[in-house]
Amino acid sequence: LTMVKVFRSPARHGYAVEVSPFIPNRVACAASQYYGIAGCGTLLVVDETEAGVALVRSWEWGDGLFDVAWSEANEHVLVAGGGDGSLQLWDTANQSAPLRVVKEHTQEVYAVDWSQTRGENLIVSGSWDHTAKVWDPTLSRSLTTLRGHEGVVYSTIWSPHIPGCFASASGDGTLRVWDVKGAACRLAVPAHKAEILSCDWCKYDQNIVATGSVDCTVCVWDLRNVRQPVNQMSGHTYAIRRVKVRKDPHFKLLFWDYSRNQPLLDTVEHHSEFVCGLDFNLHIPNQVTHKHTCPGDTVCIAFHAATHFIRNILLT
Repeated sequence: LTMVKVFRSPARHGYAVEVSPFIPNRVACAASQYYGIAGCGTLLVVDETEAGVALVRSWEWGDGLFDVAWSEANEHVLVAGGGDGSLQLWDTANQSAPLRVVKEHTQEVYAVDWSQTRGENLIVSGSWDHTAKVWDPTLSRSLTTLRGHEGVVYSTIWSPHIPGCFASASGDGTLRVWDVKGAACRLAVPAHKAEILSCDWCKYDQNIVATGSVDCTVCVWDLRNVRQPVNQMSGHTYAIRRVKVRKDPHFKLLFWDYSRNQPLLDTVEHHSEFVCGLDFNLHIPNQVTHKHTCPGDTVCIAFHAATHFIRNILLT
């Protein structure tokens, strides 16, 4: 990997990064003070420029922020999840306050995602209260609450292929697939024997989902046959906080091709602390954005130009 550009935000710890679906060089970042245990949160929007990385907008929130997602219908709008159980709707054209705040979850909101399928405009949230909730795009009310997990819900991701369908990953060790219309869990996979902190759908195959766990492995699942994973990949030495299909908090990014017998493609080790957020830039071929915590309580946002681009690539 080459061409690393970094943005630093002092006294914040990063949790998530998401590339804008409209503006190729724009990234949103959710951050917290004191690792989210105490203090406030910050939502950052930055642009990559020829000279580096420039701050576009930042907002403060009274509790930690753990995840962020861009609207798929409005280039200015984002949703964030907070440690106070709230979801906030933000507009980059509004410098002061969120457009709307809702608080139905009873514990931290650790995951938010905005649906990508045509004709659908929904938000899903996952919480430490063991539930996932589906919302209309204005956050006027939750449309349904999905119960079934027996542990913290760490990740909720809409299927990019199937309308009204999302996957969730939990501290109970299961990956679940949900049908929003039926308000039911359609599939429960005992994917790991430890907490699952992240999951993601394959953009090229509606049946493929990847999970990352506290057990330091990534598993790739074919939902048509979940008796065993398509591949189980080891290479990290600490819990896998975020997985994207397209960290070793021992401060590495690992690139995998899950179709190979020897899937590990590349490792990047310029970090000095935990890697917590990752995203592929779908506008700029081979570009990866990630967020990590640096010494001195500083959020670092880095842009990489990757040397590998394979349809089956997976990033952890």
